[in-house]
Amino acid sequence: MRRYRFSVVVERDSDGFFAYCPQLQGCYADGETEDEVLANIEDAIRLHVEDRLATGEEIPQAEHFTGTNVEVAVE
Repeated sequence: MRRYRFSVVVERDSDGFFAYCPQLQGCYADGETEDEVLANIEDAIRLHVEDRLATGEEIPQAEHFTGTNVEVAVE
């Protein structure tokens, strides 16, 4: 069994939570709770990787990821 490491961004929105994987374009999930969205994004990533492997596509790996919030002031 091969193992892969990916970055995941989780955001809270008005409907619950939204997550996406920056390395895998179009790979995203939602959920009512943070635990649910994490389980859903893991499933989405697994399916995405399985599809890429089946078609012989490269699997991009997370090399470095830093997440933070930035506040800006606008007049």
